[in-house]
Amino acid sequence: MSFNRVCCLFVRSHEFARGLVEVQEEVKEEGVGHVAMRNLFSLETSSMETITVEKKSRKRHIRESADRLELSKKRAEFRKKQNSDNLTHPPEFIVRPRGQTVWEGKTVKLHCTVSGWPKPRIAWYKNNVVIDEKAHPDKYTAESNYNMHSLEIKSCDFLDTAQYRVSALNIKGESSSVATVVIKSIRVNPKPRESSLKSASYGFCSEHGVTFETAIIDSFEVAFGREGETLSLGCTVIVYPTVKRYQPDVLWYRDGKALAESKWVHTHWSGEKATLTLVHLNKEDEGLYTLRVNTKSGFQSYSAYVFVRDEEVELEGVPVAPLDVCCHDANKDYVVVTWKQPAVEGSSSILGYFIDRCEVGHHHWAQCNDTPVKYARFPVTGLIEGRSYTFRVRAINRAGVSRPSRASDPVIAIDPHDRAPGPSAPFTGMIKFTEEDATVGVVPGEPTDLVVTEATKNYVVLAWSPPAQRGHEGVVYLVEKCVAGSECWQRANTGMPVKSPRFALFDLAEGKSYSFRVRCCNSAGMSEASSATGDITVGDMLDLPAAPGPAVATRNTDTSVVVSWGASKDVKHLVGYYINYTVAGSDVWTPANNKPVKGTRFVCHGLNTGESCVFRVKAVNAAGYSHSSLESEAVVVKAGIAIPDVPSGVHLMEAARDYMVLAWREPAVTGGADIRGYFVDYRTVKGGAVTCTSYKAENLKENLFYQFQVRAINMAGVSEASLPSAALECKEWTIAKPGAPHDLHVLEVRDSSLVLLWEPPTFDGRTPVNGFYVDIKEAVAGEDWKGVHEKATKLKYMKVNGLIAGRSYVFRVRAQNLAGVGKTSAVLGPVLALTMPGTHEIILDVDDDGVISMIFECSEMAEGSEFIWSKNYKTLTDTSRLTIVTEGVLFLYHGHRGGQVIIPFKTQMAMELLEKGRVRFWTQVEKFTTGCHVDYVFNDAIVENGEKYQMNFDKNSGIIEMFMDSLAVTDEGTFTFNLVDGKAKGSTSLVLIGEGPHFVDYLGFQVTPECNVLLKATVRFYDNRVLSMTLSKKDAGVYEVKLKDARGKDKSMFNLTEAGTATPLLSNSSTEISVKSTEHGIVLYSLITYHMEDLQVGWEAKIAHSDRVQCGVTGEQLWLKVNEPTEKDKGKYTINICDGKDGVKRFCDLSGQDRARVVGGLPDVVTIQEGKSLNLTGNVWGDPAPEVTWMKNDRELVSDERYALKFEHGKFASITIAAVTTTDSGKYALLVKNKYGTEAGEFTVSVYIPEEEKKKE
Repeated sequence: MSFNRVCCLFVRSHEFARGLVEVQEEVKEEGVGHVAMRNLFSLETSSMETITVEKKSRKRHIRESADRLELSKKRAEFRKKQNSDNLTHPPEFIVRPRGQTVWEGKTVKLHCTVSGWPKPRIAWYKNNVVIDEKAHPDKYTAESNYNMHSLEIKSCDFLDTAQYRVSALNIKGESSSVATVVIKSIRVNPKPRESSLKSASYGFCSEHGVTFETAIIDSFEVAFGREGETLSLGCTVIVYPTVKRYQPDVLWYRDGKALAESKWVHTHWSGEKATLTLVHLNKEDEGLYTLRVNTKSGFQSYSAYVFVRDEEVELEGVPVAPLDVCCHDANKDYVVVTWKQPAVEGSSSILGYFIDRCEVGHHHWAQCNDTPVKYARFPVTGLIEGRSYTFRVRAINRAGVSRPSRASDPVIAIDPHDRAPGPSAPFTGMIKFTEEDATVGVVPGEPTDLVVTEATKNYVVLAWSPPAQRGHEGVVYLVEKCVAGSECWQRANTGMPVKSPRFALFDLAEGKSYSFRVRCCNSAGMSEASSATGDITVGDMLDLPAAPGPAVATRNTDTSVVVSWGASKDVKHLVGYYINYTVAGSDVWTPANNKPVKGTRFVCHGLNTGESCVFRVKAVNAAGYSHSSLESEAVVVKAGIAIPDVPSGVHLMEAARDYMVLAWREPAVTGGADIRGYFVDYRTVKGGAVTCTSYKAENLKENLFYQFQVRAINMAGVSEASLPSAALECKEWTIAKPGAPHDLHVLEVRDSSLVLLWEPPTFDGRTPVNGFYVDIKEAVAGEDWKGVHEKATKLKYMKVNGLIAGRSYVFRVRAQNLAGVGKTSAVLGPVLALTMPGTHEIILDVDDDGVISMIFECSEMAEGSEFIWSKNYKTLTDTSRLTIVTEGVLFLYHGHRGGQVIIPFKTQMAMELLEKGRVRFWTQVEKFTTGCHVDYVFNDAIVENGEKYQMNFDKNSGIIEMFMDSLAVTDEGTFTFNLVDGKAKGSTSLVLIGEGPHFVDYLGFQVTPECNVLLKATVRFYDNRVLSMTLSKKDAGVYEVKLKDARGKDKSMFNLTEAGTATPLLSNSSTEISVKSTEHGIVLYSLITYHMEDLQVGWEAKIAHSDRVQCGVTGEQLWLKVNEPTEKDKGKYTINICDGKDGVKRFCDLSGQDRARVVGGLPDVVTIQEGKSLNLTGNVWGDPAPEVTWMKNDRELVSDERYALKFEHGKFASITIAAVTTTDSGKYALLVKNKYGTEAGEFTVSVYIPEEEKKKE
């Protein structure tokens, strides 16, 4: 026993000593206080162990040794954690958030546990957009307790379907985890909100014991708004009797569909007043609005139409924005976007549309297509599953791109099964989540039901059904295509995996035929190919709609007209109709509706009373617009009554050799007025056909009315009769102006020209026709008529030049006499400007003897064809001096004109006055050879090239010119150009006769700024001279100035008996109104020399005085300031200056003037590599054209070898920097200024060096 005790004491003492050594080492690293407390505990424990000595078994001794070893390890770990360098570590997810699928209206809570030191910061994201729970406390609640974090999403709806990410961040790093939340609808076949607007009978309400009667008063009228504005509609509703705590249901409808509260639509019911507010109007808001008040005894309703006009376009000629952008057939990575074409295409036809997309929560719009699409339907691919998107559409034509449409409602890229209605079993309110391992080793089956759902010249859309066998893991699809007639299959989606059973193929060759098939694959392998489609030809499957039937306009009210038309025939997927109108005699067409209407009847409101309007209609579908219908007859905008119904029951009561007696029943509907009588019409048949498009009907009875109709005949037979003409009275015309020309036709149609011929009108008017005018326009909607020439031509034909190959044109002709220009002819065309293959021209040749030869080669001559030579488009009848030879297909014409051939001139000699008094005489020759020679003659003397005269003959253009430094009295006479070309000759002359002395400005007075009266006149002897004389009040009287020399005389008189008084001096001492721009706006001012205390100054303008508009007098300046001017500030401004006796008015017209602006083209930031060239162009606008200045770091730049600055066409300002360096980095600005304002477009240029960028990486 003693031995055992000695061993135990030895052991304890040894352990105590070792502990002291360890303590001394730990003091260096750990805190003194912590070590002291720990050593105290260790000493007490060791002392107790030393004092308490007892006999232990070997087993217990081994166990205690093991415990001590474990304790020492824990102490080592504890010391390690006390070291600050070893304590910090990056965030780590212990428990990750779990994806959930719940029903709509429920609450979702995502949980996670995160470790890390220092304590990480937690942020939640929805589709990579940070969630601000403080901004949306009713939607989100985020909590963090003891490294446990949660996000609660309340009252979930379909838009909450998304990918949610939680991010943990500290100084050691960042970690994140993603969970997908899917919200399903629990409504099975939800019933739409009641939209029927049919009348309901009023009845007794047993619940309240009364019969409710409803009256709608103070109702809204037809309303007009413009895009971007806010419009409110309201009615006062009276429900009788009044029952306590009972309110009727007040509903609003648009085009028969109930409206719901949204950010665009707000409704309010105060108990008496029902109000509908449309925020930021758009064309989608146009339509028939109905207020319906439902009570328990029935309902009452009221309707009126709301028209929404387009917002003013920034660039003239561009189309307006499309409308009704919607999304269909959404899937995991695919959606179909549709829209409606706008009513106004701009200055030219719409070339196509651009589709933009934006992820919900972001503000960046990305363009989906590089090439404009013509169809109003486009498949968008490449979406990210689980994310929400909105879409918008822009139209483009030759003038530019329209404003974007209103954005579509958000759509989520998700499998359609996840958005399907709820299960057929009753909903219990509980959702169980189970996890299953993916089926391993299951190769998916082949897709089925492969079809082509859409095919246009831009794309083809395929759809198929997923395979029945595909395991639990997802599959991707591989689409293959094959050109018809080959066996080579190619992958169509090499760079894009397809997850949806839909796919759009682009970049297919138009007109080629393809077949398609689909495979699917997963981790286990690839399936067999589906059955291939048949050969599909790439092209538009949907045709443009046919033109609607003729438009018929009927008077309705003082500001509206009812228009009806025939529906387009055989049209597929009709979107609706657009109605346009114009004032009779004008070619400016205005849209009556900006949203397509489905019916064939429409009431056009907003017209001006008394105007005569013409209407036309065009149909629209996804493929585009139809041609316009036939124009209606002109109708005067005026209140009218309805046309009565047709009589019925026409029957024969009696018949004889020379008469019949008929009877009928009166109309059932009289149209709101008494029947005043009936017209009975009959028609006879005219035998024999006429060979032209006009006919003189003879042997008619005067003052009777006739109707006519025409049928055409050819080898195949006789056509149907035309529509009967209006009732025409046979009486002598008494109008002064001529009738309309007729029989318009064209010859010699080429790429850039054609010859138009016509016949004169059959009615000349009071005087004979003395000329014709030809009008032309392109055969596209929106083009205006343009005159081909300025002066009337006496010929009945004209060669029209300047056409563009491949474009179609229409023509019309007007006749003129001394009374004026008559009616226009019927429109001819459209005529396509195109030289047909195989077209030959007549070859003209003149030999030395003056014999003219014309040679024409005709490559095709059919049997019975006849070749006729014409002069001035009239068949030659006198062939005594002609020789016509036919050799095979060559036709030769020889003629001689008395041995003398005349050189034709395109223009006769003319004179122009140039700068610094120089004079230019010029003419242009139509046909000549290189040997043509010109003699320049003045008063029968040939002049040579020298100091006074400089001559030039451009034989490429045929222009002959002669320049003189100035004109003097000795230059009066005849100038002649004599041309000799072989035996052909030609000459053209111009006679200059001097003018006698005369007054240019007659005698008058002018008040100088010094308030002196200046008597002034401008006279001309051989040049302009100013005569002036200063007068005072004592010089009042009648003044006369006489001019006289050998060439003539002139005189001028002026009565100055009232001049020199205070009133004209005061009135005229003010200057005209001037305009200057400031940094805040514009200032209109007039300077006055003498400012009296009782001087009254007043401004007249269409804008009222406010903080933005101020006026006053400063010293000698009378001013009006307009801060931040807008489009509404344009107009006429007048200042009235009065001293109590008399006054003066000064005017300034700001209509049509625009403040200088930078409208686009410049980026915000430009990053460019050193050594590259930088070129930027900014689009500027202003009227008058602005002054342009380029600035760098607030210093003006000048154009030199370093900076190339240009300003072209008054619209485009550009800057070019060749081989940029780092010194070119800085802040740049394009400063534009005119007298109506100043604006700057700023951007930043950053130049980087590639080598330094690599070092940073």
